[in-house]
Amino acid sequence: MFITPTSDILSSPHPSTCILKHKMQLPHALQEALEVEITAAQGSPAALASASSRLSARYLDGDFAGVFSAPQMRAAYLAVRFPATYCSNARVFRDIHDAAPDFAPRAVLDLGAGPGTSTFAAAAEFPSLERATLVERDASLIDIGRRLAPVATSLRTDWLRSDLASGLSDVPAHDLVLISYTVGEFASGAANALVSRAWRLASSVLVIVEPGTPKNFERLIAIRRSLVSAGAHLVAPCPHHQECPMWAAQDWCHFSQRIERTAVHRRLKQGSLGYEDEKFSYLVAAKQPIGQAAARIVRHTKKNPGHVQFQLCTPQGLQRQTVGKSQGERYRAARKSEWGDSWE
Repeated sequence: MFITPTSDILSSPHPSTCILKHKMQLPHALQEALEVEITAAQGSPAALASASSRLSARYLDGDFAGVFSAPQMRAAYLAVRFPATYCSNARVFRDIHDAAPDFAPRAVLDLGAGPGTSTFAAAAEFPSLERATLVERDASLIDIGRRLAPVATSLRTDWLRSDLASGLSDVPAHDLVLISYTVGEFASGAANALVSRAWRLASSVLVIVEPGTPKNFERLIAIRRSLVSAGAHLVAPCPHHQECPMWAAQDWCHFSQRIERTAVHRRLKQGSLGYEDEKFSYLVAAKQPIGQAAARIVRHTKKNPGHVQFQLCTPQGLQRQTVGKSQGERYRAARKSEWGDSWE
């Protein structure tokens, strides 16, 4: 059973008071292209609202079989899930860049690509990328992705319609391999097989991103152990290769990215706030050591008058640290620190 600390943002009745990464929004041209797709597919506002509710329920359950067969479901994804997925992935790619600023992939493989959401975010963070291979089983999402790609990226994109459960025998190795919001769709055995294939296809780095729930974190813990056993070098968020201290404490490692809501998003979520906080967990593994933080802030920081407090994941386990004003530059760095940041 997982224990939720009272300091966790998930327990806060006022999430706007929590310290989060700066609010993200989609590139303007991409947002406009999405709105064109949403308008073309949504039907009545009531139908889109109903589709959004069903999609959210299926998303939490990890049950996506046949979910995008209806135009309204695809529109709901583009309005609600696309921005959240894009921005959480963008946050992860920024963490990779912080840990390994010299990492310059040229080719990306996106497994369970949907309409290209994660690939588009990767292209924005890594200008070295030249081409992308996107594997997706739903033909309608591939069609949307092909229409969005010229707006979202200058990459040469190759789309492969394939069920990930059937194997990836014809796919070559790529520098960067992505499995974003996909592992949870599979039973544990099939998920492990998918990750093993993805690891073989990653000539440099494998990135896995999942919703930030205890259930998904439990799945990532098993994957983490398997990758470490296979000789993987962890890049982020882990600052070490030992057993996860969050897991040992019956807690779960997750982070949050604040996302700017569009008018359609607010209407569908019936929210008054102009933002939403996307919770996610992730794992970045490399074939060779390319960088790793000394420690990671795993709870939102408490910035009090004259001192800052935060909880760190370190090679020595979970540690609480207080940085006072008398510590000068270290204190100024702590004032800027946020949940999910590395800490040197």
